[in-house]
Amino acid sequence: MDHGRVNPTMKLQDQGISGLGSVYYNLMEPALVQASLTAGESTLGKGGALLVSTGKHTGRSPKDKFVVRTPDVEDSIWWENNAPMESAAFDTLHDDMLAHMKGKDFYVQDLFGGADPSHRLDVRLVTELAWHSLFIRHMLRRPEREELDTFAPEWTIINCPSFKADPAKHGCRSETVIAMNFAKKVILIGGTEYAGENKKSVFTLLNYLLPEKGIMPMHCSANHAINNPVDTAIFFGLSGTGKTTLSADETRTLIGDDEHGWSDRGTFNFEGGCYAKTINLSAEAEPEIYATTSKFGTVVENMVFDKDTLELDFEDNSITDNMRCAYPLHYISNASEKALGGHPKNIIMLTCDAYGVLPPISRLTPAQAMYHFLSGFTSKTPGTEVGVTEPIPTFSTCFGAPFMPRRPEVYGKLLQEKIASHGATCWLVNTGWTGGAFGTGSRMPIKATRALLAAALDGTLSESHFRKDPNFGFEVPVAVDGVDATLLDPRATWADASAYDAQASKLVEMFADNFAQYVPFIDDDVKAAAIG
Repeated sequence: MDHGRVNPTMKLQDQGISGLGSVYYNLMEPALVQASLTAGESTLGKGGALLVSTGKHTGRSPKDKFVVRTPDVEDSIWWENNAPMESAAFDTLHDDMLAHMKGKDFYVQDLFGGADPSHRLDVRLVTELAWHSLFIRHMLRRPEREELDTFAPEWTIINCPSFKADPAKHGCRSETVIAMNFAKKVILIGGTEYAGENKKSVFTLLNYLLPEKGIMPMHCSANHAINNPVDTAIFFGLSGTGKTTLSADETRTLIGDDEHGWSDRGTFNFEGGCYAKTINLSAEAEPEIYATTSKFGTVVENMVFDKDTLELDFEDNSITDNMRCAYPLHYISNASEKALGGHPKNIIMLTCDAYGVLPPISRLTPAQAMYHFLSGFTSKTPGTEVGVTEPIPTFSTCFGAPFMPRRPEVYGKLLQEKIASHGATCWLVNTGWTGGAFGTGSRMPIKATRALLAAALDGTLSESHFRKDPNFGFEVPVAVDGVDATLLDPRATWADASAYDAQASKLVEMFADNFAQYVPFIDDDVKAAAIG
């Protein structure tokens, strides 16, 4: 039985998905909250937030993600980074998943990926869990109700956590699978309740499709000056580097916290919501994000809470360090309604350096920016992926390798062209460790990071005196108002300067070894910016 509002010519049966129980199309937030509670999927928290558990998967499963090898993408997929699945295996997986779904109730959301109508992707999410439907309704762009009457999805994502894949039969690695088929425009997700797989599947799609249109897809947050979209800043970074926290600046307008495009018209958010980490979240440090955790319909994932009072424990990481909340963008008071900005004036590359070597902020030349963009150095933080229990130094090209279906140079050249055409000041910001490596030093003070970013965005930092870093060659400010000058010189923060030198030498060598893979594909100026 069908319920809800949908294009009458584009129901699931019109897509070959039949034999289901009840199908609920495009339910709005109150109905989805009620459905989730009725199904026993969740607990109603304070203020009407929905408290959920994602089971054993509390982060993404990148090793279980596959791209189907079909003629249309054979020559354009970065196969070294994207595990292939054969078409026959996908067809079997598809058939078996649809058979498993028969008789079960499902929820459908018809949504847009992209705030710019000229470049958005019409995507349908078919989910087994009502709270997944609420989650993705928050995360993507919601059509006006009347638009649903003619909505025809370009892509369909089917998420069925109760389905367990068979590696021998389905050509995958485990019972968990995320399989993307560009020829059929279908993505299948099974064996995991972690909701982030839904949104990152859409991001991966846009990362493949948009470069063909000359649009740069970016794993970044973005904001602009109040009443001045021309003054736009973007913040590249992997999970745990501070994209959400640092872009949610009350003195600026938030465009979005995770995924954006850069077209010939400027910056646009892919999403309609935010997915913020909540570990150690406080009302004092991040009042806007903190407040969302007790707003109606916010999805609160994997947080410990008092069974009687429903008070959330923001410090208890016994379930995962990757505890999160998902909420619509308008829950942030200074969020942009249109989620559009101008061409970036400042580009900030966020890194979480577990070695304690990098300064809190550095100014990059365009060639150095390209070098660090392709390097994508950071540290995976606990909980963001299955099995990560402590920070692990890593290089994730373009600050988002798990979501890059094309070779890194495709995105690097696009970014290089955008910077050359529109101009931007580029910065590398370390939100990781200072005074020593992980286990010895401490995390970079958020107050100092905010002060440095404020100075960068208002232009005063560019007027400062800079020194050249002896290890990496970029420029580092010597003094900034409101920031301890010692913090600006990482070597001075270590108790043993010789130990810092050894650590820095080790990191430089890691950069050089990693970057060797890109040398045959890059221009001479970027090669000259290479270190080591």
